[in-house]
Amino acid sequence: MANTYGKVSGTFQEADEVYAKVSGTWQEVDEVYGKVSGDWKLVFSAFEATSIATLSSGSGTFSVPAQANAIHIQAAVGGGGGGVAGASYDKAGGESAGAGGGSGGFISDKIFSVTGGETLTYAIGSSGTAGNQTSNFGQPVNATGGGTTTLSGSSTGSLFSLTGGGGSSGTGGGVQGPLRTNTAGTAGSASISGTAITSGNFRDTDGTSKAVTTNTSGPDGTFNSSGNGAVGGNNGNCGGDNCRINGSTGAASYDGNIAGGAGGSSSGSGTNGSAGTRGSGGGGGAAQVSGGGRTSGANGGSGEIRYRFLKVN
Repeated sequence: MANTYGKVSGTFQEADEVYAKVSGTWQEVDEVYGKVSGDWKLVFSAFEATSIATLSSGSGTFSVPAQANAIHIQAAVGGGGGGVAGASYDKAGGESAGAGGGSGGFISDKIFSVTGGETLTYAIGSSGTAGNQTSNFGQPVNATGGGTTTLSGSSTGSLFSLTGGGGSSGTGGGVQGPLRTNTAGTAGSASISGTAITSGNFRDTDGTSKAVTTNTSGPDGTFNSSGNGAVGGNNGNCGGDNCRINGSTGAASYDGNIAGGAGGSSSGSGTNGSAGTRGSGGGGGAAQVSGGGRTSGANGGSGEIRYRFLKVN
């Protein structure tokens, strides 16, 4: 398809929008055809939404297409916090479950105004790491929190900052007691700085014009959604020497729509907690499995940004 030019103040300039008067009203044209050597050929096509791209780690930059004026954030979240191991004791009168990590602040189907051609800079929040005690009942056990996910533009400035969920911990315990204090990972937060677009139409990848409010494909299933993460689970301590207790679940992300890591099981020989995904918290370990002992906690889920570009009219 050839580039299309029009004369503006005596100078030819490339067109990124074309309008025609229909029944007395100017309306944007989707496509323009011209006859070339006797055949009609497409010489102009209005900007269509790009396909979804995913950023799942690290940091870097990317550019806004010249014809776009908006970025659709289908999903973005800070990293999930890690979970800690359970704890079993010799003569403390109970056992301890590992607490779960918190989840990161999130965005689901939010559209921000951007400037065509500008550079966007991103950072993806890393996953929080698990906290697992040493063989000699080393205390305290502390998991780390997830990292912060950010996006900003060279012209538009900061669009958002999504802090990660906190890591869980277990403090104050000893082999002969007392039972430790278990603390769940804290919720991450969402700080929105960019200009949100909540009305207007765009041309989707199938070539049809749609309202921006139809964008509900993100994890929350709701247009223009964002919010804080959630606190991890905390099963605490069970009463009675050699009682069994399962590990705590990691916090779900995206307003409860992406499950956190499962807590470890104390049944039989036991299982470790499982890792979070997409900004959810890692699960905590169990205590007093067959033969004594405990199981390990797990890492949280990494942050992410899933996006595409639009031209909103």
